[in-house]
Amino acid sequence: MRCPSARAAAAGGGGGGQLADTAKPKVQKVTLGTAADSQGPAADVPGAKKGGTVYDLEQTDFNHLDPGHLYVSNQQAISTLYARTLTGYKIDPKTGDMKLVGDLATDTGQMSDGGKTWTYHLKDGLKYEDGSPVTAQDIKYGIERTYAPWETEGASYVQIWMSGTSYQKTYSGPFDGKDLPDSLVATPDSKTIVFHFKDPHADAPYAMAMPDVSPIPKAKDTQQKYDLHPVSTGPYKIEDYKPGKSLTLVRNTNWDPKTDPIRQQYPDKWSISVNIPNPGLTQRLMAGSGNDKYATSLSQSADPSQMTTILGDSKYKSRIINQYQPFVDMLNINTKRVKDVRVRKAIMYAFPMAAAQQATGGSAQGDMATSLMSPTITGSRDFDPFDKLKKPAGDPEKAKELLKEAGVTTPLKLTIAYANTPKWSNFANTLKNAFSKAGIDLQLQPIDATAAYTLIGKVNNEYDMYRTGWAADWPNGSTAIQPIMDGRLIGDGQENYSFLNDPKVNSEIDRINAIPDLKSQQAEWQKLSDTIMQNDVPAVPFAYDKFFQLYGSGLGGVTFNQEIGVINANTIFVK
Repeated sequence: MRCPSARAAAAGGGGGGQLADTAKPKVQKVTLGTAADSQGPAADVPGAKKGGTVYDLEQTDFNHLDPGHLYVSNQQAISTLYARTLTGYKIDPKTGDMKLVGDLATDTGQMSDGGKTWTYHLKDGLKYEDGSPVTAQDIKYGIERTYAPWETEGASYVQIWMSGTSYQKTYSGPFDGKDLPDSLVATPDSKTIVFHFKDPHADAPYAMAMPDVSPIPKAKDTQQKYDLHPVSTGPYKIEDYKPGKSLTLVRNTNWDPKTDPIRQQYPDKWSISVNIPNPGLTQRLMAGSGNDKYATSLSQSADPSQMTTILGDSKYKSRIINQYQPFVDMLNINTKRVKDVRVRKAIMYAFPMAAAQQATGGSAQGDMATSLMSPTITGSRDFDPFDKLKKPAGDPEKAKELLKEAGVTTPLKLTIAYANTPKWSNFANTLKNAFSKAGIDLQLQPIDATAAYTLIGKVNNEYDMYRTGWAADWPNGSTAIQPIMDGRLIGDGQENYSFLNDPKVNSEIDRINAIPDLKSQQAEWQKLSDTIMQNDVPAVPFAYDKFFQLYGSGLGGVTFNQEIGVINANTIFVK
């Protein structure tokens, strides 16, 4: 899962029973729920009441609202309000612990054929915002349309598992009247959907929580224009959307809480404003004046320049959220342009871990990272072959040696692209200063924050390196490693931003994915991560992200969704 230009977060704070701890946040426990856990309604949030408007302030626009396109965390933060999936995460408002449960489905699925076949049954009483019933055929249709050539930015686990890594070449979508065959996905009746995968996938229940596994009514599908008004199955529906300015959600009267174990419908309205720059966004939340008393930022961390003030004033303590999130911030190296691994290692040694940490908010917003695998992934551990933690200022002399070995004449000019916000501008300038000591002349290239992933995701982009944030889509290394390091997934809009294509890595990915037991996979994913970092050096992981932000004193029930890395909108109420 991509995170937006600012760090998204994992956390708990006042009002929901999860305590802020800037020293060592809690990793939220995730378990697999039962059919009983999948029954609605969701548990009441202590002290909650109905009514009022929640104001969400976001630094960037959403780029997409169409569930088939959703992958960036700020998009997923709001999509849970209007788009339900086969499974989803139920979050305990008191402890923050999470269970994967059936959302539209009656449970997390029934496995057969050694893990190659997964069957789901829909609950009774599921409706769209217009009152029409949600059917298994709608879910199949929603998946079919992700095969269209213009659906390039959403998750693709289910599609790849059914049709292979080149799935969009095998089928172009349902718009010409052709359906995916029953041998891949069958709907024997209106409430049953059966997935047939090429190989066993023990983690299929988690994939069914991704936004692309959302029902879409064929009669209401406007294809590329569906971004403007996706039809709701959740507790809220879109009343008004002005791209680049605002999004307003109001109650969906056809949502039945008896079917939903995950969501509440406390506020009357969600008023979402976008393109609000920091530090002003954070300062508004600090002041809490007027409507900002009832404001939050679901995915935007606090501005680094405000951290000292926030941490130093006790009046903010009761409304701070600070905890690990699943994202690893990294500096991706474009291996199509920077082909010599010795140069990539020089970049690794030149990178200033401590200075980068301070430039992006300090330890409250991220621990220094050395691995592609976040602490939120079961079985993850640190691996530091380049001694980044021992020499957090960087090792420019070692970098110079490697450049000399590579026959590079210094200064070596390399281009870094970065989201054009104060935070990432500061980050890029910090790197420029540090890299100059290693004989690398960084050429700074600011790019639009909203379209950043689209721009760097083009295979023929003209940048040598760029910052991204990536998170496992569930707590297993499969979703931390394969999407960003599988050479067979290189393509415009795909997530292999380093464009690494190592046949040995590709082969190992297949071997580990075929292991039928998730627990047995964990150590193997970590070993592969270590090998990639030591031998290929396609990126410099530099932060295990934490979310650090305030919310208005007029809000309660503020909990966190660690798997998405954003504040959990489903439990919030207006006091």
